[in-house]
Amino acid sequence: MKNVPEVLYNFTDRVAIITGSSRGLGKNIALAFSKRGAKVIVNYVKNKNLAQKVVASIRSSEGVAMALKSDVTDLNEVNDMIQMTIEKFGRIDVLVNCAGIHDDARVINMSQTSWNRVIMVNLSGTFNCMKAVIPVMMKQRYGRIINVSSIVGLRSVVGTANYAASKMGVIALTKTVAKEIAKYGITANVVAPGYIDTGMGRRLHADLKKKILPQIPVGRFGSSSEVTEVVSFLASDSASYITGQVITVDGGFTR
Repeated sequence: MKNVPEVLYNFTDRVAIITGSSRGLGKNIALAFSKRGAKVIVNYVKNKNLAQKVVASIRSSEGVAMALKSDVTDLNEVNDMIQMTIEKFGRIDVLVNCAGIHDDARVINMSQTSWNRVIMVNLSGTFNCMKAVIPVMMKQRYGRIINVSSIVGLRSVVGTANYAASKMGVIALTKTVAKEIAKYGITANVVAPGYIDTGMGRRLHADLKKKILPQIPVGRFGSSSEVTEVVSFLASDSASYITGQVITVDGGFTR
């Protein structure tokens, strides 16, 4: 067994699936889990090369990882991912639903395609992954599900109707599922990041960043590590009595 550095949460022998983990926040969560000893499934839908780079990075540090292609909007593909994970590692302890997209426009200008696609990836994708993994976790009598929402699901932002609806839907979905699975030793929680200096946050226009910054009480954008620490806590045994909750990581933006 590899040497695991002293960390706050030790995931040795745990198996974690992180959707949308070929880049951005999902990638950082995958790397953080690996450093804590987890065997990691790096999920991707299009860019195999990026996913393989994440896997290579994990393996270079003596971690265990495998890249699996799966479109979270397709339940059959999700079921295949779950099955391949079980065949490889025998169990699934943690699911982090991080796959997400946005396609912003005011409602009057928003196409039906844009609405449907964002809802399908962000909300239906989360549903599909939970539906597929819960029977495995029920059999184990153990599991941790962490769904990544957004403060946009809690505080209205013009031009984000599809994204906001999907992320608020993730919150409602998680709260309901948490009650359904609690008796099986499975928890389900939501992390709602604010403006984070990675992924979508990094691509914001400079002028928009200047407008947002004064609204954040701590006076800065968050870092991906500040989100991954919260996700890691919720995935740990230390959070065994926390379920159905929404934790915002936003520097006070939604307060």
